[in-house]
Amino acid sequence: MKKKEPLVSIVMPSYNSSQTIESSVHSVIEQSYKNWELIIVDDCSSDTTWQMLKDFAAKYENITCFQNETNQGAGASRNLAISKAKGRFISFLDSDDLWTANKLSEQIEFMLTNNYGFTYTYYSRFDSSSELGVVTAPKHIDYKKLLYSNVIGCLTAIYDTQLLGKRYMPLIRKRQDMGLWLDILKDIPKAYCLPKVLAKYRVGNGMSANKVKILSYQWQFYREVVGLSPIKSLAVFSVYAVKGYIKHRK
Repeated sequence: MKKKEPLVSIVMPSYNSSQTIESSVHSVIEQSYKNWELIIVDDCSSDTTWQMLKDFAAKYENITCFQNETNQGAGASRNLAISKAKGRFISFLDSDDLWTANKLSEQIEFMLTNNYGFTYTYYSRFDSSSELGVVTAPKHIDYKKLLYSNVIGCLTAIYDTQLLGKRYMPLIRKRQDMGLWLDILKDIPKAYCLPKVLAKYRVGNGMSANKVKILSYQWQFYREVVGLSPIKSLAVFSVYAVKGYIKHRK
């Protein structure tokens, strides 16, 4: 008898996502890996997103939806979804991004075969009119190296609660994912990359629209979340800014 696939919980925050969320949800429904639950937390949308989510939940028994009473940000929304998750594995997909159909099947096999607690993959970038290339990542990453550059795309990350327990994002408006990755990497030596393009990141939404704000948030992140000294923050931030410039110039 074939061993049952472990349950994967997929965390999806949403906010005014009516133009993109249907495609994102369908990229989950079309997974070749079938033992999953999708938990969507809407952050007080003012468009038709919430009604769309209720329709999905009524149609699919493995999709559940919650709505914040007030707008709290993506980190709080993801944390609520994590608290509701029943799966061994926690994965992340935003309401404007996509997965390839074999994403979960390949990545979960990669984790189980190697007993990895935390993994990520390559992903491609796209906008409304074209494909914009592939974002690769190193074979593995540790805490110290991740401080200088967040090479883990949130839409690619999966962690194993059986090895790590449930882990939550810091309650900050931006850079919550990097905060979680660093927290995990305090307790394990490395996160590992499956070097395949298994997700698609939509460009032109959210933080990608304002690079000055991104840098401002990053400085605050080093000082207030990671707790680095001003001198250490300046050193790490300088490297981060250069790496970011090189990455986005490609």
